[in-house]
Amino acid sequence: MKKLNLALVLAGALTGAAQAQSAVEVYGIADMGFARWTGSVGSSVAAGDRITSCAQSGTRLGFKGKEDLGNGLSALFVLETGIAADLGGFNQGRGNPSVGTGFARQSFIGLQGDFGTLTLGRQYTSYFLTLNQVADPFASGLAGNAQNLMLPGAANTITTSDRAIRMDNAIKYTTPVFENFSGEIAYGFGEKAAADGDRVITGSVGYDSKPLNVRLAYYERNNVANTDSLKSTILAANYDLEFAKIYAAFADNDWVDQTKTRNYLIGATVPVGAHKFIASFIRADGRGAYAANDADQWGLGYTYSLSKRTNVYAAYGYISNDGAATYTVGNNSENGTSNKAFNLGVRHVF
Repeated sequence: MKKLNLALVLAGALTGAAQAQSAVEVYGIADMGFARWTGSVGSSVAAGDRITSCAQSGTRLGFKGKEDLGNGLSALFVLETGIAADLGGFNQGRGNPSVGTGFARQSFIGLQGDFGTLTLGRQYTSYFLTLNQVADPFASGLAGNAQNLMLPGAANTITTSDRAIRMDNAIKYTTPVFENFSGEIAYGFGEKAAADGDRVITGSVGYDSKPLNVRLAYYERNNVANTDSLKSTILAANYDLEFAKIYAAFADNDWVDQTKTRNYLIGATVPVGAHKFIASFIRADGRGAYAANDADQWGLGYTYSLSKRTNVYAAYGYISNDGAATYTVGNNSENGTSNKAFNLGVRHVF
């Protein structure tokens, strides 16, 4: 009996030590809903109904881990793939579907310590994180989200389907938080024949101390030949009044061969128990040769939490395009096909 007890104690100690040293977490989101597009863009009518797996959030499966290396130093990794749950397939093409779709949402490894965090791999851009985490009351999900007017379209020849959301072959440094200030800077190697072709530079600096959260971010990406570059700058803030959170943002964009705009966003979220009401208005002012191509977007959304991890949602988005503007109402991961859209669905986080 003593030998058995000793063996159990040793096994428990070794297991505990292993768990303390390194832990791998499996996580994900399952999102499924109904999407209806109505209306038109330009002279084309592109209405339709569909089941979608990415209205509020992109359905995903991920693995992340962190290992304590001692002396305050840790190793970490994230591998995350998009899932097209409505079709039973994958949902990311990295802007080049022929390259492959495994773990294309995020895939990076890094080191973390008192100096901050250094990561390498496919990662989110600082511009998108600012738009998603600070500027947009819809958090880049549902009809009416800020991506519709404040990110390059999927047809842009420089960003393609990545739309300034993610960057490949990137090295990113994130500072520790100091007196509520923090920042990050990243460089994405283009790895093209032309020097600096397809290169990405992005960074942000922010202040976050409840109730105020403010962040300034920049994004720049060269075309493959390194003869031109797409640029976006955003200043975003939100203020938590407890009974409501107010959002505001300004962005200046030069999306080569697509448009030049200045964006203005105002929005709010209002929590009432398990209910949350969401609203926003975004103005896109065309500039230069695109001065007549303006657009306004109105978005309304609603979520109801059935538990800490499961909620239902409904949302409506409408865009009024002027001149030759062709903005469409999308959701978290789909670009949309027309200027009006309605979403209704359920999301589970695990």
